[in-house]
Amino acid sequence: MSETAGAPAPETKPWDPLILTVAPNGARKTKADHPALPMTPDDIAACAAACAEAGAAMIHLHVRDRRGGHTLDAETYRAAMAAVRRELGQDIIIQVTSEAVGIYQPEQQMAMVRELRPEAVSLSVREIVPSAERETEAAGFFAWMRDEAVLPQFILYSSDDLHRLDDLIARGIVPPGRHFALFVLGRYTPGQVSEPGDLMPFLNANESAHPWAVCAFGAREAACAATATAFGGHVRVGFENNMLLADGSRAPDNAALVAAAAATAKAVGRPLAGPAAARELLASYGWD
Repeated sequence: MSETAGAPAPETKPWDPLILTVAPNGARKTKADHPALPMTPDDIAACAAACAEAGAAMIHLHVRDRRGGHTLDAETYRAAMAAVRRELGQDIIIQVTSEAVGIYQPEQQMAMVRELRPEAVSLSVREIVPSAERETEAAGFFAWMRDEAVLPQFILYSSDDLHRLDDLIARGIVPPGRHFALFVLGRYTPGQVSEPGDLMPFLNANESAHPWAVCAFGAREAACAATATAFGGHVRVGFENNMLLADGSRAPDNAALVAAAAATAKAVGRPLAGPAAARELLASYGWD
C-alpha cells in the first residue's frame, strides 16, 4: 500500500477571481481594420457596455485625436471616460494607457497621468524608466502614484523586463509591493501569433510572485487566455492585439472575444471578478 494511502489531500489555494480586461482599440488600428473598432467616445462607451455585459471588469483605454492618431491628451481622455461613466457608472474599471507609440517621452507620459489622475494606468517599464538617468524622476512619479492611489499595471515584454522591475523595487525606485504585471506574449510585428508556451519564461522568472495578466496576438489569443486562466493569472483580450476567434474566423466585435474568455473561465471553474471585486484585488496587489 502507498505510504500516502488514506492521507488527507493537500490543501488547494483558492484562485483569485479572474479579472477580465478588454483592450478594444489600441493605438494603431482603425475602422479600416474592422468596422466595429471603437474610436470616438460614444463608440468606446457602447463597446464598454457590451463588454461589461459579456464579463469584462476593466477596459484598457486608448484615445485618438481628430485625425484618428494616438494621443495622450488629458482632455481627450476625459471625454472618453465621461462617456463610459454615463453608460456604466462605476460598473467598469477604466485603465488608461501611457503608451508612447514612438511619439511621447517619459516626462510627457508621466505628466498626462499626473494631470488626469486616473483610477488605473498601464505603464511600460521600458518606456517610463528607459535608463539609469531617468530613475530619480521615475521614483518621484511612482511615489506620487502611490500617494494618489492610482492603480498601476506594469507592462513587461520579456523576462528581462520582469527582472528589471524587481531590481527597481529592490532599489526603491518603484515602491514595494506585489505589483500587477501584464505579460505581453509577443510584440507588434507583422503576422505575430502568440503561443501559450510564450508564457513560461515569465512564470519561471516571477520569483517575487507578482500577480499577472496576459495579452496575446492572433488567433491563439484564446489559447493563451485559457492557459493564463488555468495557471491563476488574469486575462486581457480585444481588438488592440487580436481580431480573430479561436477558429480563425473574424470576431464580430470585442464583446465576442470577452465572451469567449469568460466561457473558458466558467469551463475551468474560475469565477469572474465583477468591478467591485476587481477593484479590491487591484488595491491589494498594489502599493504596500
